[in-house]
Amino acid sequence: MKTLIIAVDGPAAAGKGTLAAALARALGLPHLDTGLLYRAVARQMLLRGMDPQVDAGDAVALALQPADLARDDLRVPEIDRAASAVATQPGVRAALLQRQRDFAVATGAVIDGRDIGTVVFPDATVKLFVTASARTRALRRHLQLHDGQMPDGATLERLVEDIVARDTKDANRALSPLKCAEDAVVLETDDFDSRQVLDRALDIIHRRHRAG
Repeated sequence: MKTLIIAVDGPAAAGKGTLAAALARALGLPHLDTGLLYRAVARQMLLRGMDPQVDAGDAVALALQPADLARDDLRVPEIDRAASAVATQPGVRAALLQRQRDFAVATGAVIDGRDIGTVVFPDATVKLFVTASARTRALRRHLQLHDGQMPDGATLERLVEDIVARDTKDANRALSPLKCAEDAVVLETDDFDSRQVLDRALDIIHRRHRAG
């Protein structure tokens, strides 16, 4: 049987990272959050006084170090916006592409992002596309960033608007847009908890991997 490579794609705050990490633990595979790579590039650019909306970040991407991925300030709104801009840069995507492929080819892996099943690993063993409504995702992101504290109505509406705007930008960028691969299985997570989503994903993986 071929090396098991699981591609987990989807929009922001849909739960793909949570699922990918849980799958990696359950299957004994390494896990790579590719979104974290772009976030780390964005943070390093800002630390160097660069503007991710204007300045090229390919040299920063090539120089990325493991410690840059371990920072605790990569999942904040400032970096959400900056990483979305960085991800549109061809030089950055090219610099990170081979790094992502090298991570998985030897032992297999669970890799999550926005173009894993369409660009990074179009021949992945299993492709999952994790999604949820913008409102559900906005609420999840707020709870994640504020230790489970519920947002007020106005705050939630602003978060929904931000999520929709990012979805539109990611889906319409010229390079590696966010889209569901034709052979991906869609997992809508609005009405399921993380354990239920994991169980569904494991069932899909076991059936497809056996068939391969």
